[in-house]
Amino acid sequence: MSFSEELLQEGTDIWAAQFDHPFVTELADGDLDREVFQHWIKQDYQYLLDYARTYALAGTKARRESTVRTFLDTAATVLNEEMDLHRSFAADYGVSTAQLEAAEKSPTCVAYTSHLMRTAYDRPLPVIAASMFPCMQGFLDVADHMRERSDGEHRYTPFIDLYTSDEFRTATANVRAVVDNLADQYPGYQDEMCDAFLTSARLELQFFEMAYTLESWDHWVTIWRFCLQATTDVLATPPE
Repeated sequence: MSFSEELLQEGTDIWAAQFDHPFVTELADGDLDREVFQHWIKQDYQYLLDYARTYALAGTKARRESTVRTFLDTAATVLNEEMDLHRSFAADYGVSTAQLEAAEKSPTCVAYTSHLMRTAYDRPLPVIAASMFPCMQGFLDVADHMRERSDGEHRYTPFIDLYTSDEFRTATANVRAVVDNLADQYPGYQDEMCDAFLTSARLELQFFEMAYTLESWDHWVTIWRFCLQATTDVLATPPE
């Protein structure tokens, strides 16, 4: 069993939770609320900027020419192709480029991109690669699951087509190969690679929840105010 297969085995429960998340199932059925999808587009656009930066930083730490090329090519693909596709998607769903660029990162988006960027700056290359792996492999697997579930074409079919395309499969396979090669070269980092992988995988799942609940900073302020008031009410209630 390859190391990437071991990682995916460790993340089985997270993958299953992604497949069952209402964002995924409703998108596959074509029923996902447009506002939810618009929120996801805005947040993913902001995420992709830091995702590209993470690949670029990883490229500066790589030694093998093939590994440098994989990371830098992926960064360029994200910036030059995937973000263009997001702008096109956004326009189709009523979100302008100006709105994409002006969107404020949600708490989950901040947490995820901070995890990736901190790992890219502070940790060795094998750990960086493992932290980035869940995004590409996760979206490929989720999109394959959506395609199996989907019954005919609908307004979200282009999304499913993008993440099940031959180009995306090839890009994912290239990153997966790098993860396996680095795990073989540096076995002493495998435990840390697994930890970074699982953190990113959990944040991938939370990203779907973030979109589905229209998470924002105001959203969390409201929750904390509710919790604070509930705690105050309990403390103010005299014991029987």
